[in-house]
Amino acid sequence: MPGQHAVLVLNAGSSSIKFGLFDCSSGAASRLALAGGEVDGIGGTDGIDGAMTFAVDGAAPRTLRRGDGDPYRAALAPVIEWLREAWPNVRLAAVAHRVVHGGRHYFEPTVVDDAVLSELRTLIPLAPLHQPHNIDAIDTMRAACPGVPQVAVFDTGFHRTLPRIEQLLPLPHSWFDEGVRRYGFHGLSYEFLTIALDEAFGELARGRVIAAHLGSGASLCALRGLVSVATTMGFSALDGLMMSTRCGSIDPGVVLHMIDVRGLSHEALGTLLYHHSGLQGVSGLSGDPRVLLAQEDKNERAKEALELYVHRIVRETGALAAVLGGLDMLVFTAGIGEHSAPIRARVCGALALFGIELDDDANRANAHVISRPTSRVKVVVEPTNEAWIAARAAWSLVGGQARLA
Repeated sequence: MPGQHAVLVLNAGSSSIKFGLFDCSSGAASRLALAGGEVDGIGGTDGIDGAMTFAVDGAAPRTLRRGDGDPYRAALAPVIEWLREAWPNVRLAAVAHRVVHGGRHYFEPTVVDDAVLSELRTLIPLAPLHQPHNIDAIDTMRAACPGVPQVAVFDTGFHRTLPRIEQLLPLPHSWFDEGVRRYGFHGLSYEFLTIALDEAFGELARGRVIAAHLGSGASLCALRGLVSVATTMGFSALDGLMMSTRCGSIDPGVVLHMIDVRGLSHEALGTLLYHHSGLQGVSGLSGDPRVLLAQEDKNERAKEALELYVHRIVRETGALAAVLGGLDMLVFTAGIGEHSAPIRARVCGALALFGIELDDDANRANAHVISRPTSRVKVVVEPTNEAWIAARAAWSLVGGQARLA
């Protein structure tokens, strides 16, 4: 198809880059990617030693070895080569990048120039697990694809609707003016859910909804009228729920104790809270619920970690339901939310006071609706599609210009 417009979406992490190519020739970004894949095994400054897996129209995965040099340049070079060789007729309208933190200035999708990139670097301390890698990918693609707009799509953007009272922290007010406030994350995932739920359930989806994004990172979002009114993650992606390796909400006094009594440095403290806490820290075994579920009958720490994980989800769900004034729909998404029937069953069992009645067979089958018809709360499993949201946003921003080019 000569002149076929498309958007390449990159979701860059510390050890992997997920990518997808979305056709825009119809005047809108297609919901399903033309093709996509993932680069695994991105190493540190000494280069990478891993493989990139291409899933192109159901073809068998291909493995490519990596050389030395800059890790992100080396990781993205095969993606660019694949794009040129496999899709020679595609005109790349934009590269869309999921960027975790937009701070207090960036909510809408934004074409990245030198000034924007410089400001995004100042936000690295707010999202140290993600922001540096998001920026590395943008920097690399700007050099590799001159003239192609690099569009940042912000995870914090969806939560711009949070009421001021939800954004405020109980700290001196001047800090709020300087950007120390609750932002919320996983916004691309929640934005997709609002579209999918509205299509599937109409008026019910516009009621009192709590969405649970349960992956290696985890958060809850309270939705009313399909907009965010409260969420568990706040100033940083450490807040809220217990996660695979992140602690979630803890007493700030514990942090002071770690510094004053244990003598932890800033770096050591960050490593502990981001990488050695959560399910991994409590269990001492793994941050993966599948591993812990398989071990809980014979490993007390694995059992306790799962109990705490579910307890924190239940407690925060109850708090958000109070903010909403009730609950009409509970939605599970992301890796754990979409695939772990035991975790969903335990959460829903503890939330039975809201009138949740789970259909055990539907839950085990990962069905779309997993509640019984008599349940007062509809419980849904909705696979997320963050990449399409990023493609859609980028095309909305640059599509008109691309069609004229």
